[in-house]
Amino acid sequence: MAQVFIPSLMQKVTKGESQVEVPGKTVREVINNLEERYPGIKDRLVDGFRIKGNINVAVDGEVTTLGLLAEVEENSEVHFLPAIGGGALSLR
Repeated sequence: MAQVFIPSLMQKVTKGESQVEVPGKTVREVINNLEERYPGIKDRLVDGFRIKGNINVAVDGEVTTLGLLAEVEENSEVHFLPAIGGGALSLR
């Protein structure tokens, strides 16, 4: 099962758990399995058919642009990370 790391702001939903093991072959399956165990977490991660814009997903140390379609291996690490915005525009 994949090792899933839960951001501190979402740990209220996981009853304080910061890491959980969850089955799934894609990020979508991992999130659906998380939702079964921790109802409400999917709403914090997914908007329609996409990962929310304020969340990044890293699988095995690589931030993925595939979102819910990203593949997850049996021993993968999956991190849900708050997205960080870019710098300010120069008005010179």
